[in-house]
Amino acid sequence: MELRTLRYLLAVADEGSITAAAAVVRVAQPSLSRQLRGLERDLGLELFVRDGGRLRLSAAGRQFLPLARDLVVRADRARAVAGTIGSGRMQTVTIAAPGTTLTDVIAPFLATFRDGDPMPDVWEELPDAVYQALDRGADLAIGTTAPPRRLEGMPIAQLPVWAYVPVTHPWGSRGDVPLSELAEADLLVLTSDYHPRRALDDAVARVGLTLRVLRELDSAEVAQAIAAAGRGVAVVSDDPRFGLRALRISTADGDLTISLYAAWEPRHPGASTISGLAGRLTSFCQERYSTGS
Repeated sequence: MELRTLRYLLAVADEGSITAAAAVVRVAQPSLSRQLRGLERDLGLELFVRDGGRLRLSAAGRQFLPLARDLVVRADRARAVAGTIGSGRMQTVTIAAPGTTLTDVIAPFLATFRDGDPMPDVWEELPDAVYQALDRGADLAIGTTAPPRRLEGMPIAQLPVWAYVPVTHPWGSRGDVPLSELAEADLLVLTSDYHPRRALDDAVARVGLTLRVLRELDSAEVAQAIAAAGRGVAVVSDDPRFGLRALRISTADGDLTISLYAAWEPRHPGASTISGLAGRLTSFCQERYSTGS
């Protein structure tokens, strides 16, 4: 069974006669008749009832016709998609990133997509596994560590790690807090699976400080919620919630930040499109956070 003969079947069914269908598909009538008989032999079905020189669909033909039409439509769609892929254009793009990055960076960035951009999808990944998502079919991965050398990529941004307190907190009117002072507070921090916590641990280790960790959490939003209740200082990198005051954490090396990187497979057929999206994400982050990249 070939797609060509399925198209002939559809033409006869749609046009109502061999003569009209032959003109549409530009095939001689005798050849078209032979092709249809060959299709019937292949399928083991009598698709038409032949009444003199006229053809009409049999009961089996009426049942088979929707399936034939679906196969042809799918084949045409596959050919169109293949052409899009071959040209480097992308109809969809799947972006993998850690949860906080998806919520506070990727989602706002997707709101800037234009009509000609691919339809986006997102996968939430743990920071340590985000680049592995490219092996599972993601097109673009956004991580907090430099990607492996086998991948194409670029630095996206330096994002601040914030200390969040209620406006009624003694620090509520300040714009920043020194790391040494922060280390003496009751802290609500993420587990070491998350890069903001690692950045904090690295910073205090460099200067020989010890943190007073009140609680470790797997959710930055929950950390902020507990801070909003006046039960500690949340140290996370996501955007402010619950009316909290965001304080930059100052260190001897500057404000405490985490890095974002974009990565993709170098042989991805849409590499040029992905690279362009990564560049736009860099500009978006620079404008949003004004910290450079």
